[in-house]
Amino acid sequence: METMFAQAPGVALWFLLPAAPICLWAAWSDLATMKIPNRAVLALAGAFAVVGIMVLPLPDYGWRWVALAVVLAAGFVLSSLRMLGAGDAKFAAAMAPFVALPDAGRFLMLLAAMTLAAYVLHRTARALPAIRARTGHWVSWTRGRQFPMGLALGPTLVVYLALAAAGA
Repeated sequence: METMFAQAPGVALWFLLPAAPICLWAAWSDLATMKIPNRAVLALAGAFAVVGIMVLPLPDYGWRWVALAVVLAAGFVLSSLRMLGAGDAKFAAAMAPFVALPDAGRFLMLLAAMTLAAYVLHRTARALPAIRARTGHWVSWTRGRQFPMGLALGPTLVVYLALAAAGA
């Protein structure tokens, strides 16, 4: 049976264990404050550094750090053009090494779908008085057209790793 992702299921599972709580923390923080903490970015990159060296062949491990640098450079440009927040750019860069290079296209398609779903979910939730009453302090409810991209970024990595770990 052919799998959808090139990421080995065992590798994906090892990555998923530390990445999931960090990604969910980043999403929650972005909803509440419209900021992804630098600690979350460093924690995610650190998780890759520790787990990656143990589960990946050395050449693959090195190339995945190159992916981080490429995404960081692209994110810097997008952030400079005010198309993306700086925290979003840094978090996307920290996510990059977790994605196997052959999976990049599928990952970006997943990111597009998750971004659309997160946008609809966010806009629907902020329009519901019952939700606003419980989370009235969240900055993302009052930022007009701005969207907490961490709500899409973090869950996308979690879903990708979960699917890869399941051998999808």
